Amino acid sequence: MASLKDLRNRITSVTSTQKITKAMQMVAAAKLRRAQEAAEAGRPYAVRMDSVLANLGAKVTDMAGASPILVGTGKEDTHLLVVATADRGLCGGFNSNIARLARDHARRLIADGKSVKFLCVGRKGYDVLKREFESAIVDTISLKEVKQIGYENALEIGTRILAMFDEGAFDICTLYFAEFKSVMEQKTTAMQLIPAKLPESENREADTETLGPVAAYEYEPEEDEILNDLLPRNVSTQIYRALLENGASEQGARMSAMDSATRNAGEMIDSLTLIYNRQRQAQITKELIEIISGAEAL
Repeated sequence: MASLKDLRNRITSVTSTQKITKAMQMVAAAKLRRAQEAAEAGRPYAVRMDSVLANLGAKVTDMAGASPILVGTGKEDTHLLVVATADRGLCGGFNSNIARLARDHARRLIADGKSVKFLCVGRKGYDVLKREFESAIVDTISLKEVKQIGYENALEIGTRILAMFDEGAFDICTLYFAEFKSVMEQKTTAMQLIPAKLPESENREADTETLGPVAAYEYEPEEDEILNDLLPRNVSTQIYRALLENGASEQGARMSAMDSATRNAGEMIDSLTLIYNRQRQAQITKELIEIISGAEAL
C-alpha cells in the first residue's frame, strides 16, 4: 500500500496535470471560434467553384484535348494520397482517424495491384503511416510554424502536387482531411482532386418544370480556356478548404479531449483524496490505540 507521502505526491501531480489540461481546453476554445469562422467562410467559395467547373466540364469533358486534370491520364495505376493532419497531438482521435482512412484505402489499392504514394501534410499523419508505408511517403510538409493558415500555404502544396502530376508521378490524387461538423463531431473525408471529381450537373428538365426555363450561359473566352485556368486553381482551393476544415476540427477535438481529461483528473483527485483520508485516519487510530495500550500497561 502506498504511504501517505506517496499519495500526497500523486495528488499534487494529478492536480498539476488538471491545471494544464484545463488551460489547454480554454486555449482551444478561444482558437476554435476563429478557426470555425474561417472554415465556414471558405465553404461557399469552394462549393461555388465546384458548381462552375461542373457547368463547364459537362461541355468540355468529351472534347479532344481536354485538360488531364479534368479527364485524367487514362490510367489508374499510381495513386497519390495526400493526408492532411495536424502537427500537434492531444486532440483525441482527430489525427489517427484521418490516417486510418488513408491507410485502409491504401491497403485496398495495393491488394488490387495498384501503386501507392503518400504526401503527408502535418507531422502526425507521417508518424502513423511511417510504421507501414515509410518507403511510400514522398515527403512531409509541416505547417507547425504557420500561425494562421492562408491561401498561399495551400497554393504551395497545390503547386507541388501539380508539378508531380505533370512529371507523370501519379494518375489519381486523393485528399484526406476532417470536415468540421461540431465540437463533438468531425467527419473524416476523402476528396479526389485529380482527375477532378466534379458534382453531377443539375437535372435541367426537373429545373424547367419547377423553376421555369434555365438560363443558358455563354463564356468568353471559350470553355476549355477557362477550365485550363480554373482547374489548377481548384486544386489549391480545395486544399485550402481542407486545411481550414482541419484547423477547426483540430481545435474542436482538442477542446473535447482536454475537457474529458480535466474531468477524469478531477475524479482521480477525489478518489486519491478519499484513499489518503482513510489511510490517515487508520494511522491516527492505530497510534491512539498504541498510546492507550501503553497507558493501561503502566
